[in-house]
Amino acid sequence: MSATERRQPALTSSRWSISRGLVTVGIAVIALLVVSALFAPSSVSQGAVLGMLPFAAVLSCVGLGQMLVVQQGGIDLSIPGAVSLSIVVVSRIPNGDDSLLVPAVLLAIGLAVLAGLLNGLLIGRLGLNAIIATLGTNALLFAVVLGISGGSPTTTTRLLRDVAGGLSFGIPNSVFFALAAFLLVTVLVKKTVAGRRFEAVGANPVAARATGLRVRTHQAAAYVWAQLLYCLAGILLAGITAQPTAFQGNAYLIPAVAVVVLGGTSLLGGRGFPLATVVAAVFLSQLDQFVLAAGVPFAVRSIIQAAALAVGVALYTIDWAGLRARLGSRQRVGAAA
Repeated sequence: MSATERRQPALTSSRWSISRGLVTVGIAVIALLVVSALFAPSSVSQGAVLGMLPFAAVLSCVGLGQMLVVQQGGIDLSIPGAVSLSIVVVSRIPNGDDSLLVPAVLLAIGLAVLAGLLNGLLIGRLGLNAIIATLGTNALLFAVVLGISGGSPTTTTRLLRDVAGGLSFGIPNSVFFALAAFLLVTVLVKKTVAGRRFEAVGANPVAARATGLRVRTHQAAAYVWAQLLYCLAGILLAGITAQPTAFQGNAYLIPAVAVVVLGGTSLLGGRGFPLATVVAAVFLSQLDQFVLAAGVPFAVRSIIQAAALAVGVALYTIDWAGLRARLGSRQRVGAAA
């Protein structure tokens, strides 16, 4: 089976087709909520849900950024440094002064663009391995984090707490920011000519290059857009957390890859599924909530996230039909013997 054939298919070919990843992760969310209600009711109480949604929104933004990179057949391991840098910039530089928040946010956006351009240059233009290049960028970003913060936490401004950590109509404001990011990514990737070209480049770079598309430019652009989404996640996290740490982005690397894979986006590149990615972020966040409410040690969370990633990879990359056929043929051979 070719790489193109292994791309995630939709359940229907109609205009309103639903991806298999969305169906799978949607069923998983419903099942998790039922299990949570039965075995850890406190994890689905109103207070618990309101506490979970902001972190699900942050993970959604990070996951959408990683999804754009994965669509181009790449991987971005600079998420920890990118998220941490945004947190430090918007919290340390204002240092409690609301009047300095806007300049700090603009600085964070500027640094995110520079980081994205660096990744894009190293990978899209110079052709370096994505893992090595983004790890190097991550180390550079953490050097800037340490230079600004000295590794110590600081208290965020009241304005950022109200904007990112407050409620509107009983819903956390961070959810609205994540929804805006989701709609922007969906419209740009699914409803524009540039977005369709972007997906075509990810699905088959050789064919895209033969048709005259700028493959390297699209690959580099994915890292820039991803960094902007990581920046948004860091800003939201700085407002949600009263006293954010300088290394808070470390917790989002494995979950970011996990939600992309669980959402059905192929690690080989091609079509991306923003809605399924967002739903997967809700699933993983609620799974964390359930694990903690059930009394499982916090250290086990990373193991569960890694297990979710493994399950996602198995669901969408293993040729289950071929595997069943081979097992069936072996059983028939054994019976005949």
